[in-house]
Amino acid sequence: MRPVLHLIPAHQKSLGPGQHVYSPLPNERMEQFSPFLMLDHFGPQEVNLDKPLYVPPHPHKGFEPITLLFRGEILHRDSLGNTGFLEAGDVQWMTAGSGIVHSEGIPPAFLEKGGEVELIQLWVNLPARHKSHPPRYQDLRAGQFPLVKAGDAHLRLIAGTFSGQSSPTLLLTPVLILHGRLDCDGTADIRIPEGYNAMVYVLSGRLMSESKVAGSRSLLVYGNAGESVQLKASEDSEYVVLAGEPIQEPMVSYGPFVMNTRAELIQAVEEYQQGHMGVLNE
Repeated sequence: MRPVLHLIPAHQKSLGPGQHVYSPLPNERMEQFSPFLMLDHFGPQEVNLDKPLYVPPHPHKGFEPITLLFRGEILHRDSLGNTGFLEAGDVQWMTAGSGIVHSEGIPPAFLEKGGEVELIQLWVNLPARHKSHPPRYQDLRAGQFPLVKAGDAHLRLIAGTFSGQSSPTLLLTPVLILHGRLDCDGTADIRIPEGYNAMVYVLSGRLMSESKVAGSRSLLVYGNAGESVQLKASEDSEYVVLAGEPIQEPMVSYGPFVMNTRAELIQAVEEYQQGHMGVLNE
């Protein structure tokens, strides 16, 4: 079994009046856990006309912003002309690559009736050879993901390969992402590809791994010695397994731009200011 290096509770970040996210990565111990740069967990929170959720048009370059939607609905628009309507279980996998502008919010009809929304936004770094990849948008539906088992765990294979199955998600950075459920007293050994960094984020419930007990909104970070992560649920639990091949390259970031050098960062800002990443009107 892989050892647990850190157990990190998520800290709260404001999105503006009445809205916030829980964020375990980055944290004071780790700027990143390559190839993963950021994990923000929104909800479950009530969203309606009085408490809307909207992130206005903004740029990204040099990595992949990913949205895993667990409850509610999301509306995506970007400077490539894509419009994505996501429902519970769907995944939005956006390759910012050489640069893109996008916005995310709640569809008007959902705001009218109101309801709970829960999602994770995850940032996955790109190696230098792919930072200029043409931007693209993958709109993946809940029914497209293979269902697999590991011990007592029921898992949806969001990205990568696992237990002889492959996800439809197109990847530039090798990762394994599993959305899992484990009933109280259930156990699972989840095999991690050799050389991958590995984490487990607990959405709800309580998981034990090694001698650590991870409650809701906490992150288990594992060492690389061993073949699998071992989980036992002391409550009905929902979680996400995140594993990926570390990128052994320099990294510098400035807001929504993640590059390899300071000169590339300056160039990214200039490209955005000059409109080279496209324009998206609100």
